[in-house]
Amino acid sequence: MKSESTENKGKPHSSVPSTLPTTLVQSLVDNYRDNQLSFINENLGIDDAHSIWFDLPTLKSFIQNIEEQAQLIDPNIPDADLGVRFYYAAYPEVPQDPIPSDYGKRHTLVMIPTKIEAGLNYDFNPFEEEGRALGVTAIKPVMAMAQNHGCLVPPNASQVESY
Repeated sequence: MKSESTENKGKPHSSVPSTLPTTLVQSLVDNYRDNQLSFINENLGIDDAHSIWFDLPTLKSFIQNIEEQAQLIDPNIPDADLGVRFYYAAYPEVPQDPIPSDYGKRHTLVMIPTKIEAGLNYDFNPFEEEGRALGVTAIKPVMAMAQNHGCLVPPNASQVESY
Protein backbone atom coordinates (compact mmCIF):
# COMPACT_ATOMS: atom_id res chain seq x y z
CA MET A 1 0.00 0.00 0.00
CA LYS A 2 1.41 3.37 -1.03
CA SER A 3 1.07 6.43 1.11
CA GLU A 4 0.21 9.76 -0.45
CA SER A 5 3.79 10.97 0.03
CA THR A 6 5.17 7.93 -1.85
CA GLU A 7 2.74 8.43 -4.71
CA ASN A 8 3.66 12.10 -5.03
CA LYS A 9 7.46 11.64 -4.96
CA GLY A 10 8.96 14.22 -7.26
CA LYS A 11 5.59 15.87 -7.92
CA PRO A 12 4.43 19.24 -6.59
CA HIS A 13 3.12 19.13 -3.01
CA SER A 14 -0.48 18.03 -2.77
CA SER A 15 -2.93 19.49 -0.27
CA VAL A 16 -4.37 15.99 0.14
CA PRO A 17 -3.16 14.61 3.48
CA SER A 18 -1.04 11.46 3.46
CA THR A 19 -3.08 8.54 4.82
CA LEU A 20 -2.68 4.89 5.76
CA PRO A 21 -5.35 2.51 7.02
CA THR A 22 -5.25 2.28 10.81
CA THR A 23 -5.16 -1.50 10.51
CA LEU A 24 -1.93 -1.24 8.50
CA VAL A 25 -0.39 1.15 11.01
CA GLN A 26 -1.29 -1.20 13.87
CA SER A 27 0.10 -4.18 11.95
CA LEU A 28 3.39 -2.40 11.28
CA VAL A 29 3.74 -1.33 14.92
CA ASP A 30 2.85 -4.84 16.13
CA ASN A 31 5.40 -6.40 13.74
CA TYR A 32 8.13 -4.17 15.16
CA ARG A 33 7.17 -4.82 18.78
CA ASP A 34 6.75 -8.58 18.28
CA ASN A 35 10.04 -8.99 16.41
CA GLN A 36 12.75 -6.34 16.63
CA LEU A 37 11.71 -4.80 19.95
CA SER A 38 11.22 -8.11 21.74
CA PHE A 39 14.58 -9.37 20.41
CA ILE A 40 16.35 -6.22 21.60
CA ASN A 41 14.69 -6.27 25.02
CA GLU A 42 15.44 -9.97 25.58
CA ASN A 43 19.03 -9.86 24.32
CA LEU A 44 20.10 -6.50 25.73
CA GLY A 45 18.07 -6.82 28.92
CA ILE A 46 16.51 -3.37 28.53
CA ASP A 47 13.05 -1.93 28.02
CA ASP A 48 13.86 -0.19 24.73
CA ALA A 49 11.98 2.78 23.32
CA HIS A 50 9.17 2.00 20.93
CA SER A 51 8.29 5.55 19.95
CA ILE A 52 9.80 9.02 19.81
CA TRP A 53 7.95 12.33 19.74
CA PHE A 54 9.09 15.70 18.37
CA ASP A 55 7.03 18.88 18.69
CA LEU A 56 6.01 20.68 15.48
CA PRO A 57 8.07 23.83 16.13
CA THR A 58 11.24 21.70 16.34
CA LEU A 59 10.42 19.87 13.10
CA LYS A 60 9.40 23.04 11.26
CA SER A 61 12.52 24.85 12.41
CA PHE A 62 14.73 21.97 11.26
CA ILE A 63 13.06 21.94 7.83
CA GLN A 64 13.34 25.74 7.58
CA ASN A 65 17.05 25.53 8.46
CA ILE A 66 17.57 22.93 5.71
CA GLU A 67 15.86 25.16 3.15
CA GLU A 68 17.77 28.29 4.22
CA GLN A 69 21.18 26.60 4.27
CA ALA A 70 20.57 24.91 0.92
CA GLN A 71 19.59 28.28 -0.59
CA LEU A 72 22.87 29.80 0.64
CA ILE A 73 24.80 27.14 -1.28
CA ASP A 74 22.53 27.00 -4.34
CA PRO A 75 19.83 29.69 -4.66
CA ASN A 76 18.20 27.72 -7.51
CA ILE A 77 17.76 24.41 -5.68
CA PRO A 78 14.19 23.15 -5.99
CA ASP A 79 12.39 21.99 -2.82
CA ALA A 80 11.85 18.59 -4.50
CA ASP A 81 15.64 18.02 -4.33
CA LEU A 82 15.70 18.40 -0.53
CA GLY A 83 14.62 15.86 2.05
CA VAL A 84 15.29 14.29 5.43
CA ARG A 85 16.84 10.88 6.06
CA PHE A 86 15.97 9.21 9.38
CA TYR A 87 18.78 7.11 10.79
CA TYR A 88 17.95 4.55 13.45
CA ALA A 89 20.40 5.09 16.29
CA ALA A 90 20.97 4.21 19.94
CA TYR A 91 22.23 6.29 22.81
CA PRO A 92 25.44 5.19 24.57
CA GLU A 93 25.13 3.36 27.87
CA VAL A 94 25.92 6.59 29.71
CA PRO A 95 24.51 9.51 27.67
CA GLN A 96 26.07 12.95 27.93
CA ASP A 97 24.12 16.00 29.08
CA PRO A 98 21.56 17.21 27.87
CA ILE A 99 20.44 13.62 27.12
CA PRO A 100 18.76 12.11 30.22
CA SER A 101 20.67 9.23 31.80
CA ASP A 102 17.63 6.92 31.53
CA TYR A 103 17.87 7.14 27.71
CA GLY A 104 21.04 4.99 27.86
CA LYS A 105 21.19 2.20 25.22
CA ARG A 106 17.70 3.03 23.92
CA HIS A 107 16.67 3.57 20.30
CA THR A 108 16.45 7.07 18.90
CA LEU A 109 16.29 8.77 15.52
CA VAL A 110 18.80 11.14 13.99
CA MET A 111 17.46 13.30 11.18
CA ILE A 112 19.92 14.36 8.49
CA PRO A 113 19.12 16.66 5.55
CA THR A 114 19.41 15.18 2.07
CA LYS A 115 19.96 16.73 -1.33
CA ILE A 116 19.56 15.14 -4.75
CA GLU A 117 22.54 15.60 -7.06
CA ALA A 118 22.94 13.81 -10.39
CA GLY A 119 19.94 11.65 -9.50
CA LEU A 120 21.50 10.43 -6.22
CA ASN A 121 20.10 11.24 -2.79
CA TYR A 122 23.09 12.42 -0.72
CA ASP A 123 23.25 13.25 2.96
CA PHE A 124 23.53 17.04 2.92
CA ASN A 125 25.62 19.03 5.36
CA PRO A 126 25.96 22.71 4.49
CA PHE A 127 28.83 23.01 6.97
CA GLU A 128 31.10 20.71 4.94
CA GLU A 129 32.85 21.25 1.66
CA GLU A 130 30.35 21.63 -1.20
CA GLY A 131 27.50 20.78 1.21
CA ARG A 132 28.14 17.06 0.80
CA ALA A 133 28.25 15.13 4.05
CA LEU A 134 31.72 13.64 4.03
CA GLY A 135 31.27 11.72 7.23
CA VAL A 136 33.44 11.47 10.30
CA THR A 137 37.09 12.25 9.80
CA ALA A 138 39.82 12.32 12.42
CA ILE A 139 41.61 15.07 10.51
CA LYS A 140 38.91 17.73 10.50
CA PRO A 141 35.89 17.17 12.74
CA VAL A 142 32.93 19.35 11.78
CA MET A 143 29.43 19.90 13.03
CA ALA A 144 26.67 18.23 11.02
CA MET A 145 23.27 19.75 10.45
CA ALA A 146 21.15 17.18 12.29
CA GLN A 147 18.19 16.85 14.64
CA ASN A 148 17.94 14.40 17.54
CA HIS A 149 16.57 14.05 21.05
CA GLY A 150 12.85 13.82 20.99
CA CYS A 151 10.81 12.37 23.83
CA LEU A 152 11.37 8.59 24.06
CA VAL A 153 8.70 6.15 25.25
CA PRO A 154 9.86 4.41 27.37
CA PRO A 155 11.44 5.70 29.60
CA ASN A 156 8.85 8.50 29.43
CA ALA A 157 5.30 7.38 30.06
CA SER A 158 2.64 7.79 27.45
CA GLN A 159 -0.94 7.10 28.38
CA VAL A 160 -2.15 8.49 25.06
CA GLU A 161 -0.42 6.43 22.38
CA SER A 162 -2.90 4.88 19.98
CA TYR A 163 -0.68 2.19 18.45
